[in-house]
Amino acid sequence: MISAGKFLAEGRAKGIDFYTGVPCSFLTPLINATISDPDTPYVGATSEGEAVALAAGAWLAGRMPVVMCQNSGLGNTVNPLTSLNFPFQIPSLVVTTWRGEPGLKDEPQHALMGEITGDLFETMRIPHKPFPDQDADIEPCLDDAIASMAATSLPYGLIMAKGAVHDDGLNEPRQPERPEGSYHERLANTARPSRTQALETILNSVPDTAAIVATTGKSGRELFTLADREQHLYQVGSMGCASAMGLGVALNTPKPVIVLDGDGAALMKMGNMATVGAQAPENLIHIVLDNGVHDSTGGQSTVSPSVDFAGVAICCSYRSGWACDELGGLMQALTHCLGEPGPHLIHLRMTPGSPKELGRPTVKPPEVARRFKTFLAKA
Repeated sequence: MISAGKFLAEGRAKGIDFYTGVPCSFLTPLINATISDPDTPYVGATSEGEAVALAAGAWLAGRMPVVMCQNSGLGNTVNPLTSLNFPFQIPSLVVTTWRGEPGLKDEPQHALMGEITGDLFETMRIPHKPFPDQDADIEPCLDDAIASMAATSLPYGLIMAKGAVHDDGLNEPRQPERPEGSYHERLANTARPSRTQALETILNSVPDTAAIVATTGKSGRELFTLADREQHLYQVGSMGCASAMGLGVALNTPKPVIVLDGDGAALMKMGNMATVGAQAPENLIHIVLDNGVHDSTGGQSTVSPSVDFAGVAICCSYRSGWACDELGGLMQALTHCLGEPGPHLIHLRMTPGSPKELGRPTVKPPEVARRFKTFLAKA
């Protein structure tokens, strides 16, 4: 059994400096230690996939992140680990527990995952080893993990057995009171703008210092077509993860961070909004471009016509939420949000469709990630 504090200290000495995850009883000692340590940044996520995207954003902003989760939640990480970390070559240390370990009594829902946890890492091509259970093993274990991530630019897994870490208790800081956010409605009920018009308005309004994270699909493709810049991150795959990745960036840079989300993507991981509101990054503007359909897959309807994203944001403690359906309202919202501490959400209802013969980014994902990382590191 190891000391959680020693694990954190050894990791900190080697540059590991950002933790996020979802609790598990086996993880309790390690998560409690991160929460209790004022020198260890920790963000509690609403889902394991959200934690992976958060960590990816933190890495882009210069951190060396750790994702912590139960192995049953490892299934929720498969999409971002394979369609975000793998194509962009973003490393993260993934610490997962071994519930249902063969030979140990556990709850029935853990039986199958306990048998296949290692196999799942293998299938995702993520090298892994047991989490250390002796203090003397911590340093060589971390050395192996860091060396692997440096060599491959991909995640590395540690599988934690029951009782590996001593529990020193929880000293959780009191959460601050959040001011009530302001709701703004700018609905003209006239012809709605296209995505291209919306993106042009955004590009003409945000400062050159702003980092932009665009959700997968046509938002990123149109953004690339309009203007390919080093501060643009065009997500591929990992649907629903843009706001979490943007949060990971915003928490670790002073630069303005703009998230371009879609209605289908935002609906897929609405828990991300609760985490954004709780973390309250003042430099984050979350824009939901809502055309009411899954535009990249044939135009099937989403349920967004019955959803007030700006209202949801206010309920999640965003500082302001804006409901718009024309470019004048979008410009007014952007002007306000760029001048006031956030986080803010702008919900723009627009028309479906995109330009004919729309291309795709020609810059490969690893290059997109590294030039974005370089941009964030600039003073």
